[in-house]
Amino acid sequence: MTAAPRPMPPEAEIRAIVGHEFPGGIYTVAHWENFLLTECTGADLLPGGMVHPVVLFHMPILGANTTIGEMFALGQAESDYSIGIESYDWEMFHPLLEEVAYAIAGKVVAAERRVRPDGRPFDRIQFQFTVTGPDGVLAARTTITWHYNRQAHLGMKS
Repeated sequence: MTAAPRPMPPEAEIRAIVGHEFPGGIYTVAHWENFLLTECTGADLLPGGMVHPVVLFHMPILGANTTIGEMFALGQAESDYSIGIESYDWEMFHPLLEEVAYAIAGKVVAAERRVRPDGRPFDRIQFQFTVTGPDGVLAARTTITWHYNRQAHLGMKS
């Protein structure tokens, strides 16, 4: 027996999350972490203790003291399978370095309901995270845009 799908959240509730800030925190990439991440890409370690950019998939989320699950819940995802990725935009202003404590901040910068040409609604939610060095200079910014697909109104499973 499957549970009934959750009702689609009111559009006003989705729009209201714009400006929501995550707790924030500090994240330090250890050498071993950089080694493993770089190894997974098939690349060689970068010189001078530079961190491979792939770290920007997880560093901002963990460093802002949130989780993917919490981000799903914030947008009232129908299920873990109802999320679609629109984009991950990484901006690097300075190299990220191993063993440096970076301040991470994150917030919701956009949230709106949209409808596909076939009539299926989704909520487009955009998160932005900043990575600031110990000198107070912005080192990187990531913008993550997800689609929270809404199928409950159609009587479909997510």
